[in-house]
Amino acid sequence: RFRGHTDDPLSETGWKQMRAAVQGGSLWQTVVSSPLLRCAGFAAELAAGAGIPLETDERLREIGFGAWEGRSPEELMQDDPGCVDRLWRDPAGFTPPGGEGLAAFAARVAEGWNDLLLRHAGKHILVVAHGGVNRVILCQALQIPVHNMFCLDVPHAGRSRIRVLGSGAGTLTQLVFHGNPQA
Repeated sequence: RFRGHTDDPLSETGWKQMRAAVQGGSLWQTVVSSPLLRCAGFAAELAAGAGIPLETDERLREIGFGAWEGRSPEELMQDDPGCVDRLWRDPAGFTPPGGEGLAAFAARVAEGWNDLLLRHAGKHILVVAHGGVNRVILCQALQIPVHNMFCLDVPHAGRSRIRVLGSGAGTLTQLVFHGNPQA
């Protein structure tokens, strides 16, 4: 189901997947999370257990799917057989009715990511966010055009490790790990 801005908590399976994803993780110094319950609840548990600060950032909210919120791709395709395919093939050119456009979403997430890099330069930060948010961050880090975001497979409760060296114009960003650490 498209969940976007829908603020529902993690399922029991989701909790298990998230806990497994951080096993053997780095010694994070801060946790930064989307304010939506399915991220914020887990982030709060992790930060409290590790005794580290927790921040929430509205800019890390998932993309809004408008009229598609809460509906499955199968349900949507019954009404309009090609609608979901149009989103996957051309996310920059197709927005679900009442949804958030890719350009605005990507700009919001990039602003949050860049701010996080400035405020936490040189620190080990865990960002707890959503598939779309993580794709935008990966696209920015790897200099991939955001309209190609669905070329990146971002599994549920997956983990990406990004190393940022330097600052400003001299920044080097490296993807160190991406995927499911339990796979």
